[in-house]
Order: sequence, then structure tokens, then C-alpha cells
Amino acid sequence: MSSLFPALTGSPATTTGPVTTTAPAPDDRPALRFGERALTYAELAAAAGATAAGVRGAGRVAVWATPSMETAVAVVGTLLAGVAAVPLNPKSGEKELAHILADSAPSLVLAAPGDPLPAALAGLTRVDVDVHATGPVPDDGDADDGDPALVVYTSGTTGPPKGAVLPRRSLSSTLDALADAWQWTGDDVLVHGLPLFHVHGLVLGTLGPLRRGGSVRHLGRFSAEGVARELTAGATMLFGVPTMYHRLAEALPGDPGLAEALAGARLLVSGSAALPVHDHERIAAATGRRVIERYGMTETLMNTSVRADGEARAGTVGVPLPGVELRLAEEDGSQVSAYDGETVGEIQVRGPNLFTEYLNRPEATAAAFTADGFFRTGDMAVRDPDGYVRIVGRKATDLIKSGGYKIGAGEIENALLEHPAVREAAVTGEPDADLGERIVAWVVPADPAAPPALAELADHVARRLAPHKRPRVLHHLDTLPRNDMGKIMKRALRHD
Repeated sequence: MSSLFPALTGSPATTTGPVTTTAPAPDDRPALRFGERALTYAELAAAAGATAAGVRGAGRVAVWATPSMETAVAVVGTLLAGVAAVPLNPKSGEKELAHILADSAPSLVLAAPGDPLPAALAGLTRVDVDVHATGPVPDDGDADDGDPALVVYTSGTTGPPKGAVLPRRSLSSTLDALADAWQWTGDDVLVHGLPLFHVHGLVLGTLGPLRRGGSVRHLGRFSAEGVARELTAGATMLFGVPTMYHRLAEALPGDPGLAEALAGARLLVSGSAALPVHDHERIAAATGRRVIERYGMTETLMNTSVRADGEARAGTVGVPLPGVELRLAEEDGSQVSAYDGETVGEIQVRGPNLFTEYLNRPEATAAAFTADGFFRTGDMAVRDPDGYVRIVGRKATDLIKSGGYKIGAGEIENALLEHPAVREAAVTGEPDADLGERIVAWVVPADPAAPPALAELADHVARRLAPHKRPRVLHHLDTLPRNDMGKIMKRALRHD
């Protein structure tokens, strides 16, 4: 057992090596910066201590996870208090948000002062986060490594989102394994513009630097100009999703300052979806630097990565991280015997990085694991003889990766079916140079003479779920292709 944030508590820090060291007391080193607002480690410790005092013993705590200083302070304070945080996507539709709140049953919600909250949160006690408050810093070193730290909701291919319960050990083990793989230290300054309601921006992009004793500069909203500015001003690492790197690649030919800034970074990391090889090559040609990729999921945090001291091989997600066991399984459950770069199998993983359960879903939890404790990821991959992993697709056809998000087709289909002009609906993804994949809706109109328009359905879905889940392409059909069991055959949905 150890503190998640030794730089804040001055407690012993667990490392991936044999030596355990004690961090210094919080000081005036920069910890967080969001735009013009900044906190040192001493200021963050005081503010997080005040937050911790207000939530201790509260059970699960919801966090209105805007890309703000308040979100970072809220989550750190909640974790220091030994309480589980439930990050809420501020863009969630009312139906999705109501489900998450009913499922996770938080006792209160933390938010930035002045932030308007939707009606679904009206029944919860609201606590405004004061980033200038002061309070004693609790020592979380006695907390059990198996205690819940976060409940992060992830959409499956069908049905409502499931709450993945991430224990404290999953956070510490993943962040320490990445420190080993990326040679990540307290001297690093991370820049990114990722949202803070999922694990990429929150765990890796915010808690990661704080565990190392380094600092994070959040852009608020991603832009090539912001990236260039921060890298030029001393940032050493950049985290992004493929859509962001695609936009950087597009901007590079006309922006020599951006090329120079990227060239000066110690590490460029892409995640949440596969980065197209074309964008890899364009960035490398313009900057001389290779983007490295890693692979993880909400339920597992990080499983593999290209190492900082390894080969940045485009199109791969590197090798298993320290502590992570990874295997490929055949359809019958047997292990793939040949790591030859050609034999495809489902990725299965085991290690301290895994979640413990889907909240209130024991059957779904049991189904997600093999008898010997490996998590079935549903991702298909090949593995080279030297251990590098290359993901080739989903075991199912219902997961769409768009703009860095993993989106379940089923929930979009359900939302479409709530529209009075829709009789039947199916959702698929198709390649998109900017987003990775774009969401495609296949709709049988209730009235063939008055089919619904794309804009109407997109707005309908965005209101119920979230804007990034709206369809961007619409096809009207007379019927949907189905098999003898009545299941929609999505592989037959192709537009020529």
C-alpha cells in the first residue's frame, strides 16, 4: 500500500524497481495549469485537502468533469480521502446521465462554482470546488490497494453504459508501468487538450504527471497553435488521439513553427484508437520524430505501449507493459501458439491494471473474464516474434472508434428508434480521415414518403446521448438485411 500522490503527501512512493523512496513535502513546483490559471504542488495539496475533508465518508462522489482546474482538484481530493469518484461527461444526454446516476448512486456532486448543472443532478447535494481553499492533506498511504478509486462508464455494443470499477492498484500500477516504458519522471511537463471524464485525459493525462511529481498544462480546447506554444515553452510530452494528430499532420506543411515544436518534444503519444500509418509518416517526415502508440481500455487501463527506448513501429501498439500478462486466444478459447505477425487472435489480459467489476452487473462481470482470470478485450490482434502487438479490429462489429471515443452502436440505435420518423435502425462505422471512423445510420423510415433528414436525427441523438455520438452519414432503406433469427446482418450494410 502506498500513496497515489507522494508529491502531495510526502509519503513513500511505489516504483517499478526494487527501491522505495520518500517524496519531498509539497513545494512551489508547478503542478497544474489550465489556461492562465495555475497551482503549485503546495497549493494543490491545500486545495485537495480541503476537498477531501468535505467528501470523507461520503461513499461514491460524482464529479462534473469539465476540462478545468476544479475537476483535477476534485478527483485528487476525492482519491486522497479514500472515496471513489464517478466522472460525469458534461455533454451526456439526459437519458444517459439519468442511467449513470441511478446506477452509481453518488451521495453528492463536485463542480466548479457557477457551472450550471442539468436537472438530473438536482437531487444531489452540490459542493463547489474552491481551488484556493486550504486544508490538511490526508495521508492515503493506508488505503487498501483494492479499494475503488474511480467508476468510469463505458458503452458496450448494446444496452446502457456499464460502470467499470477501477481499484487504486489499477491506477498506480498503470502509471508506474508507463513511467518505466516512457522514462517518465518529475522533470517532464505534459501538454494535452483531452476531456477529463474518461481515463485517457483524467488518469494518464492528469493523475499521471501528479504521481510522477511533474506538471500538466491543459489546453482547454485542442489546437495546433496551443500545442506549438506549450512545446516551445518547455513542455516535453504531448498526449493526443488520432484525430488530433491528423489535424497536426494537416497543419505541418504550412507551419514551420509547429514542426520545430513537435521536433523538440521528448515524447509524442497517441491513444484511444489506431493512428493511421499515413499520419505517422507525415509527422515523422516533417519533424523527424515518431509518434508512439499505446493500447488500453477503460476496464484495463493500459496494457501495452511502444517504449521510449524501443522501436517506434508505426501501426503497432508496442509490447506488454511491466506486470501485464497478454495472450491471444482462438475462437475456441485456446491460446494462439504462433506469434508470427500473421495469426489473429483475441487479446486477453491479466494483471493489477484490471478493473474489479462492472457495477451492479455480476453476470456481465463474470462473462468478461476467463476461468483463469484473463479479461476478454474483444480486440483482435496479431503479435510479432519480438512481442510487438498489432490490433486488426474488433471481435464484434458494433464498436465504433470516432475522434478518440469508443462508441457502442446499440445505444445509438436505441436512441434513433425513439424518433417517431424511424421504423428500424442500424448503426455502423466507416473510415474517416479526420475522426478515424464516422458514425453511419441506416434507417427504415416510418413514412417512406417523408424520410427523416440527417440533421434532424443527429440533433435527436446528440440531445439524448452526447454530441460525439451523433450520426454523420444517413442512408434510407426499404428494409434492413436480417438472418433467419431476425438479427441484423451489419456486414451486408455497404454503400456502393
